[in-house]
Amino acid sequence: MSADIVSLRPRNAEPSLAPLLALTASGMNAVNAIILDRMQSEIPLIPALAGHLIAGGGKRMRPMLTVAGAELCEYHGSRHHLLAASVEFIHTATLLHDDVVDGSDMRRGRDTANIVFGNPATVLVGDFLFTRAFELMVEDGSLKVLKILSRASSVIAEGEVDQLTAARRIETSEEHYLQIIGAKTAALFAAATRIAAVVAERPEADELALDAYGRNLGVAFQLVDDAIDYDSESLEMGKGKGDDFREGKMTLPVILAYARGNAEERQFWQDAIAGFRNSDEDLAEAVRLIAKYDTVSATRDRARHFAQRAIDAIAGFPAGPARSAMAEAAEFAVSRRF
Repeated sequence: MSADIVSLRPRNAEPSLAPLLALTASGMNAVNAIILDRMQSEIPLIPALAGHLIAGGGKRMRPMLTVAGAELCEYHGSRHHLLAASVEFIHTATLLHDDVVDGSDMRRGRDTANIVFGNPATVLVGDFLFTRAFELMVEDGSLKVLKILSRASSVIAEGEVDQLTAARRIETSEEHYLQIIGAKTAALFAAATRIAAVVAERPEADELALDAYGRNLGVAFQLVDDAIDYDSESLEMGKGKGDDFREGKMTLPVILAYARGNAEERQFWQDAIAGFRNSDEDLAEAVRLIAKYDTVSATRDRARHFAQRAIDAIAGFPAGPARSAMAEAAEFAVSRRF
């Protein structure tokens, strides 16, 4: 098949997730039913805590990519529904653990599970969801799928530990930062998309193309998340604005602002990332410096590069609603403001 390159072209309207939502609506109904069924337990606290996060909103991008990938591969079975639910359980488990590690108190505009139910219960229910995810993989019966998703789970854990050790280290480089987000975010995007080609029994080249699409989309998505945390013109995200700053996370807007700053500004960043300056006034100063050196725009520019790579990765698939919706999802990842 010929590979025509699809561009991130200007649009009269803002890019939207609407085509992807429409494409995957039927499949996601089946996935959501599995999620609700498999999060149940005879221990009442488990569905209560899991439901607090799962019912709290969110786009469910990762399982949606499994469903979209199946559409792109013209797969008409139902195996991918179980696997998409497994992907969402892996993601939800990592969110529960992350909120405990970060000491977060808000997610998507609601109290986090660790605030409502406590840290021990949150960690243990996260473990429960991980086990449910692997039960679903085993139920599917594909060793190849199991290998892909188990490897992604391992890489995510490595990425989270890497981010933890990089926190409050002003010397963190852009290259190291990209390694971190490639592991903690992009790995699951890649695996979620790739397994669609596996269940569709497509050639390895198609698997790798979907892997590249998901991986690059995941990097773009995380870059924009990190930009939004310092974007004074953005709407509020579901997480508290300034969380990254107060937790001393070296994200790309900070890495670039530190590199471009003068001696006094670099001293501010050193103190802030070390945890000595984390008041609201300090956050305002951080946002001012980010704006001075336009590092939100620079971060979005890098996200645009990865989004284009995602779009190009699927250019070899036949043109149609699935490819178009997945390309627009990459554009949306870059353009979103919350």
